[in-house]
Amino acid sequence: MTKEQPTYRAVRLFTEDSSVLCYQYDAPSATSGIIWLGGVRGGLDSPASGLYGRLAVEYRSKRISSLRIRYRAPSDFERCVEDALLGIQFLIQRGISQAIVVGYSMGGAVAIEAAAISPDIVKGVAVIASQSYGTTAASRLSPRPLAVIQGDRDVIATVESATYIYQRAREPKELVVIPGADHSFDQHPGELQRALEEFIDRVVLNPQSNVA
Repeated sequence: MTKEQPTYRAVRLFTEDSSVLCYQYDAPSATSGIIWLGGVRGGLDSPASGLYGRLAVEYRSKRISSLRIRYRAPSDFERCVEDALLGIQFLIQRGISQAIVVGYSMGGAVAIEAAAISPDIVKGVAVIASQSYGTTAASRLSPRPLAVIQGDRDVIATVESATYIYQRAREPKELVVIPGADHSFDQHPGELQRALEEFIDRVVLNPQSNVA
């Protein structure tokens, strides 16, 4: 019986005084990558009952590498952004020349801020049920596309929060509201997955379609 290969490997990215734990889904010879950012529970959490891990495996088969990041201090927004930037630099060192940053809940704000600081490699941003605090940099993402994905029954990060982010951003941008979905998307994993896949495939595989 062939031993099943692990889907990811744990790596640590070292700072001057600590380290950031990440899950790396490495695709050989990949030049495209995805950074997956979670919320205040630590960064390795995912919407839709582990959707991040499933999509990371899926995109690895399409020669797109992924990195999931566990924040050093989930309650410290600035340090979370530093962690995301460290992850972006790690992908660059691995030969990645274009990346998408996906952020859930608090991670949505982290994704926007990190992408605004990294215009050369980050080609698009998707935020899921994002808080509005920390998202003023949405206005600086253009001409890179932004997808704002939201459930209409989310009482933690509301539709109003999503609308605020969407209105601050410039084109190209899109707002996707999933009926019946709450903050976790646990009851609507398929709808969330389709929205993310459509965005990621368009940005990575057909970037000309993002021209406003």
